[in-house]
Amino acid sequence: MFKTYETELAGRKLTIETGKFANQANGSVTVRYGDTVVMTNVTASKEPKEGVDFFPLSVDYEEKLYAVGRIPGSFNRREGKPADKAILVSRAIDRPIRPLFPHDFRNDVCITNTVLSMDQDYSPEVCANIGTSAALSISDIPWAGPTAAVQVGYVDDKIIINPTEEQSKKSRLTLTVAGTETKITMIEAGADEIPNEIMLEAIKEAHKEIINMCKFISSIKAEIGKEKFEYQSFSITPEFYQAVTEKFESEMYDAVQNTDKEVRNDDVDKVAEKIKELAIEMYGEDAEEEHAFDIATSVHDLEKACVRKMILTEGKRPDGRTIDEIRPLYAEVGLLPRVHGSGLFSRGQTKVLSIATLGTKKDEQELDGLDSETSKRYMHQYNFPSYSVGEARPSKGPGRREIGHGALAERALAPMIPCEDEFPYTIRVVSEVLESNGSTSQASICGSTLALMDAGVPIKKPVAGISTGLITNPDDPENYIVLTDIQDIEDFFGDMDFKVGGTKDGITAIQVDIKIDGLTYDIIEKAFERTQKARAHIIDEVILKAIPAPRSDVSKYAPKIIQTLIPVEKIKDVIGSGGKTINKIIEQNNVKIDIEEDGHVFIYAEDISNAEKALKAIEAITRDIEVGEIYNGIVARITNFGAFIDLGGGKEGLLHVSKISNKRVEKVEDVLAIGDEVTVKVSDIDNQGRINLNMKDLERG
Repeated sequence: MFKTYETELAGRKLTIETGKFANQANGSVTVRYGDTVVMTNVTASKEPKEGVDFFPLSVDYEEKLYAVGRIPGSFNRREGKPADKAILVSRAIDRPIRPLFPHDFRNDVCITNTVLSMDQDYSPEVCANIGTSAALSISDIPWAGPTAAVQVGYVDDKIIINPTEEQSKKSRLTLTVAGTETKITMIEAGADEIPNEIMLEAIKEAHKEIINMCKFISSIKAEIGKEKFEYQSFSITPEFYQAVTEKFESEMYDAVQNTDKEVRNDDVDKVAEKIKELAIEMYGEDAEEEHAFDIATSVHDLEKACVRKMILTEGKRPDGRTIDEIRPLYAEVGLLPRVHGSGLFSRGQTKVLSIATLGTKKDEQELDGLDSETSKRYMHQYNFPSYSVGEARPSKGPGRREIGHGALAERALAPMIPCEDEFPYTIRVVSEVLESNGSTSQASICGSTLALMDAGVPIKKPVAGISTGLITNPDDPENYIVLTDIQDIEDFFGDMDFKVGGTKDGITAIQVDIKIDGLTYDIIEKAFERTQKARAHIIDEVILKAIPAPRSDVSKYAPKIIQTLIPVEKIKDVIGSGGKTINKIIEQNNVKIDIEEDGHVFIYAEDISNAEKALKAIEAITRDIEVGEIYNGIVARITNFGAFIDLGGGKEGLLHVSKISNKRVEKVEDVLAIGDEVTVKVSDIDNQGRINLNMKDLERG
């Protein structure tokens, strides 16, 4: 049955409709906000997925170019694989909803958000988040929502909820917050050095709107929501886990305390073998196959319980650090001879090598999405090869995690990248994870700061990143510990991965992964305090000691760039008929030249002197010849009445024989020859544009 529900979000009407479109899905809604329309469909398999020990949830965010009245530019004129932006939105939808599914649920769940219409002033990402929550809430799929999400900007020192496109262009903050009626479940941000207190206030303001939207979705659920279906529970056999705990808790407790990741894993594996032997004792020779789930889950749950107990009750971490202690740090620059810039950053057993490459205007990344932004001159990419964790898996290209981590580092550094007028390069940074034991994305921020400075990019300030974790007592919400610089085991068995990048003065990026039902304001505030202190330490004690400031010059292997601005009406003169003029300049000076529609000209060369020669040629073409000005020229032709002087840029003037010298000149050839360089003064330009030159006046000076 078709139903329509209306409410207000940030003072503007939002509509949720259901019953009109995909009625065979478990839950289907269409969210309209302004002229942005997003359809969300959720489905679940009737039976659990065999052979998996995790919840198989997939979230897709589909950008259809028809939503903005465009035809795809691909060969077959179809949308291809999701753009990075779509993948990032999918991840931002996934993170707040995943913890709210039952922990023992193993049925496939697919969530598809399709952007049907796009209004740049009304975020489709917000609509997709709300649509996902509404569709899950009214469906029969077990889920403990609702959640909701909004975007936040900071314009003219004011917090703006769901800013318009014009407001977003001026905003120092791009923040997405998701939450339930009581807690925050997801934070994703890019910012221009926003202080902790303003960021926290922005999150609180966002939560006010989230609470209202959750109540709105709950009211829809109360009216038309389906009864949640029963599912096969995948939980451990209680008596087996009790036996495992009694026999091996002490041994597992000792195993998880080894400071070396590989040794610790080996010790845990030894305990796992004993648990397998116990299963055979209890259930017979076929236990390894028939009770594989119990065995694997008991190893996981016992290790998790020991790690959490050690941290929460003793304040002791697996590697012996205090709760706010950072692992040993190391940094180095200039490791690779031919690249434009390189930086190595390590934190404990996490190690990242970042490489910076400087390119021309034509190297900018072209974007083919729904946003108004069509290109990008600063790119950060992140690779996580299997050898970084000692595994043998072939590379299959970047997955969603790699794209997400690369985008996080890109957001962290973007506000510190100099503007194009100051540094007219396209910049690509690639972070190669060499070793991984937690927070590789934050190590890539630090390594990329080093690489950019080594490449001679005049970044405004160095940027560092650090992650904090959380261990909570489920029986006492006030009993929790926030951990600085979490390693893999603390991330895997902990309750959050709160990643913050920024300078010493403010936040530039946030990404938060949460495994519990949400975070309180106090936890968020403490995470901000911890990460700011850690960033300052990393910047002062590691980054700036490795390289105190960006190098004064770019690498000798990087292209040299000169830029200028010419009048728009002169562009055609520089290009010439069929590109003849500009191609001649390019060939004669061994350069590359880009000319933009607004008159900006970029000249690239391996040798800066060649770029300077090309610049002079362009200036000669675009300059206006004025009476009384002095110019250098070349004798192009000689006649019996004078010489024609090439002034550059296709402009030629007549130097009459009587104007060559104060002394009598019988023949032009007695004084000048074709090819001679001469200095002349413009004495007159007639009404037909003919230029008359004079050398006599210059002799007097």
